[in-house]
Amino acid sequence: MERLAAYNILPAGPGDAAALARVHVRSWRETYAGLLPGAFLAQMNPGVYARRWRRQLMAADSSELILCAEGAGGLVGYCGASERAGGAEVSTLYVIRPAQRRGVGKRLLSSAAKVMAARGAPSLHLWVLNDNTRARAFYEHLGGFPVEERRVSGWDGAYRETAYSWPDIRTLAAACESA
Repeated sequence: MERLAAYNILPAGPGDAAALARVHVRSWRETYAGLLPGAFLAQMNPGVYARRWRRQLMAADSSELILCAEGAGGLVGYCGASERAGGAEVSTLYVIRPAQRRGVGKRLLSSAAKVMAARGAPSLHLWVLNDNTRARAFYEHLGGFPVEERRVSGWDGAYRETAYSWPDIRTLAAACESA
């Protein structure tokens, strides 16, 4: 079992595209099994996602940030954030199951919050699938609170998601450090 200190948080580059794709597909299958349609999860193709990741990472949009968590066995998680009008938004935060409950998600989220705060973002929010109770409990434990709900555009609109907010981004970074 790897300890938290054994994980490094690094900015992602185009060379990480294949590893990000593997983590993306695996974490979605682990996280959303029983929550999203099984056929959708089964057809997820790491090769397709690797090409998407490579394009995104090569686009070099300075408002976006992709951080990776890397252990001895390779990448185990990632967090994507971007600058938005009035604050920052975390668009993705995924950690594969064997690396969960080791502080990796907190370190990724805290690191993203610190970078976004340094760029001038006063606040942060993110969206989480309503039925993803583990993620919701994680964000609530770190001081996030629900502020808005909306229908998810895919899967025939049968799903809903909730926005969690930290009006002061510094409180998120502090909560991650103390939690």
